[in-house]
Amino acid sequence: MLDEVGVSLDLGAPNAFAHRWWISACDSAKDPEGRRRMHAQAGRALAGDPVPQGRPWREMGRLAGGAVLCTGARDAS
Repeated sequence: MLDEVGVSLDLGAPNAFAHRWWISACDSAKDPEGRRRMHAQAGRALAGDPVPQGRPWREMGRLAGGAVLCTGARDAS
């Protein structure tokens, strides 16, 4: 990703990645058991086992009104 940014000078991809990472980090801090289940499911998927399908990130963002914030984060609205 960084090589692509060096050529295009477009910071959209790293910004989107950092944003998704922040949301995941906040969710993990709030729900450690959910994080454990996520890793277990990822292990099953990597092993080729069938896993239930969840909701896509974009749908989750729409359900949350487009803003998913951690405790202590400032609401931009």
